[in-house]
Amino acid sequence: MKLTKALMTTTALTVAAGMVSAEAHMTDELTIVSWGGAYSKSQQLAYNEPYMEKTGVTIINDESSAEAVAKLRAMNEAGNVTWDVVDVVASDAIRLCDEGLAMEIDFDEMLADGDDGSKATDDFGDLLVTDCFVPQIVYSTTFGYRTDMVPEGVDAPDEVCDVFDLETYPGKRSLEKRPINNMEWALLCDGVAKDEVYDVLATEEGQEQALAKLGTIKDDVIWWSAGADTPQLLADGEIFMGSTYNGRLFSVIEEQKQPVAMMWDAQVFDLDGWIIPADLSDERKARALDYLMFATDTQRLADQAKYISYGPARKSSAPLVGKHADLGIEMAQHMPTDPNNAKNTFLYNYEFWADYRDDIDAKFQSWLAK
Repeated sequence: MKLTKALMTTTALTVAAGMVSAEAHMTDELTIVSWGGAYSKSQQLAYNEPYMEKTGVTIINDESSAEAVAKLRAMNEAGNVTWDVVDVVASDAIRLCDEGLAMEIDFDEMLADGDDGSKATDDFGDLLVTDCFVPQIVYSTTFGYRTDMVPEGVDAPDEVCDVFDLETYPGKRSLEKRPINNMEWALLCDGVAKDEVYDVLATEEGQEQALAKLGTIKDDVIWWSAGADTPQLLADGEIFMGSTYNGRLFSVIEEQKQPVAMMWDAQVFDLDGWIIPADLSDERKARALDYLMFATDTQRLADQAKYISYGPARKSSAPLVGKHADLGIEMAQHMPTDPNNAKNTFLYNYEFWADYRDDIDAKFQSWLAK
């Protein structure tokens, strides 16, 4: 539901002043939905704890982001939306916005200017992929592997198609229990050119081709639903290699010191960020916007990079990225956007998955069940 310009301006001014006005009283409790694990921990340290200290608000953390679209649809249908700020990937934000389940944001009115004086629309730039979504980070989905499970006399895996090579690299893999990324990697490793992947995947034949390629390793795959699954499977030695978010692998490698290495080839760039559910009460909406302005300013996005290796979405935050808060290591080289890591990236197509997600999901889940 789109706010009127007058309400946008009133709310933005209230937020900017950090005051509760007669027109926009704010609740003293906030339910924030995210992904759990190392990522939620980075948000807790960079955003939530400083915000609670500043405002006295109680933040309730929910780790249901993987099910955000389905749950928000159900909440809206029941007329009982219990979430205030929700962390989603860009393609899900586009779907929620198109369905009227996420509030439209006036970025320059409702978000802080950059520390360099830039307006939010300029500071976030092309990462503002829908009017309902405020990006926090650029992350990638890529593969990690056990260095102590590489067969003797064989080079360590360094190409995404090594995932499909069971002869050279025997052992269990883990893949996410959804079609996104898996279908793209399968087509790339079945000879489809990078710039043709989505054209092929838009066809019935292309979808069957991707599933057939995945079928060549299906019996050796453990399917994951939570971002923490692959890191745990790697740490336990239950898999040789598996996909997950680069920040999760950073935690396993650098913080836990497990015998795991990153394979950056064909890493899939994506965006993650916030939406505010539509149709919240004025009091909850004002609180959500107050949190959003705080949590997406230049310093806060740079602060998150102290705890996890995701690139901040604001241009003005990049120069402020320094060392890991606990490890003392420079973080820039661990970002997916670092030139050494980004030699062969795959660019995620938000619009494609917003349009095709439900249909391909159904086909993928049916294939899994066979």
